[in-house]
Amino acid sequence: MKRTLFRTLFFGIVFCSFGFTSKSEPLDKKSSSVQEDVSKYRVVYKGDKGPGVGKNIVFIATDHEYRGEETLPELARILAKRYGFTCTVVFALDEQGNIFPGGSDIKGLEVLDKADLMFVFMRFANFPDDQMQHIDNYLKRGGPVIGLRTSTHAFETKGNAKWEHYGWNYNGSKKEWKDGFGEVVLGETWISHYGTNHKQSSRLVIEESEKGHPIMRGVKDMAVQSGGYTAIPKGEVLVRGQVLNGMTADSKPDSTKELLPVAWVRDYKIDSGKTGRAFATTHGASEDILNEGFRRMLINSTFWAMGMEKDIKPDSNIDFVGPYKPTTFNFDGYKAGVKPADLAGWDSLIMPGEVVKKKK
Repeated sequence: MKRTLFRTLFFGIVFCSFGFTSKSEPLDKKSSSVQEDVSKYRVVYKGDKGPGVGKNIVFIATDHEYRGEETLPELARILAKRYGFTCTVVFALDEQGNIFPGGSDIKGLEVLDKADLMFVFMRFANFPDDQMQHIDNYLKRGGPVIGLRTSTHAFETKGNAKWEHYGWNYNGSKKEWKDGFGEVVLGETWISHYGTNHKQSSRLVIEESEKGHPIMRGVKDMAVQSGGYTAIPKGEVLVRGQVLNGMTADSKPDSTKELLPVAWVRDYKIDSGKTGRAFATTHGASEDILNEGFRRMLINSTFWAMGMEKDIKPDSNIDFVGPYKPTTFNFDGYKAGVKPADLAGWDSLIMPGEVVKKKK
């Protein structure tokens, strides 16, 4: 009787300790299910040779207009294939698990916990608390950051009690966070367009005093499709933009517009955290990286941000990896029905799908 009772108690304790009941899944199955769910939000490109082997870059892509969901995976493929980095691109998704530009349903940002660089192309995001925590942790440890275009107004978190201070126009009690992530980390928030977007493109001019900066090695003849932003950044200005009266590189300059900063570097520090490097540019639309000079500047900036200046070569290979056919940037339409997995590998098309109107 005692032995029977003992065996009953013993096996009851063992089964409880491992979490088995007649109605629950084994823990390893649950863990696998969670991992599978997270993997739906990302695509990973892993290089195997070059100075970046062993280093991790995390890209976060969710903007409404400039097709950051195309720019970032192509840059990630170049950095992985040409230089050996492991590049993880995380997207916001819709209810069907398709990439949803400008959305805030995102998972898997725990990859930032071991990241060597956070590279963002975002606009007005309001991520779940647990995902924001990974971003906050990363910034507090002073991880390097690169932000393109609308990342100056990456977050719209008004009313979010925990993360409201990240918002692009924050003006609350945390005075050191005025104007949010854009101002505090990148050095500038959203102000206004400078010129007529979609009708006036930009020629980019390197500051004479910055031609020797590591990020500028081999960079020349920069011209981009995206229009100018008004920017008065807190940082070391590397490049200024000349607004053009047209959408081609040979369009005449707009004589009514002065040259404003379009790319800069700075050191940032949030709260009592460590100091980190940041590079920001007010350009970066999907068609902008067709320009070799601009693309080289972005690739160079990743090395600089991680303190790898010695690996920046003026003639390093920045050729596209796989087919890249960017969508002309616009606010209402994007390539729909595309899952992150559709962008896997070196040879997948960026971006597949058909352009459709985004639901309001």
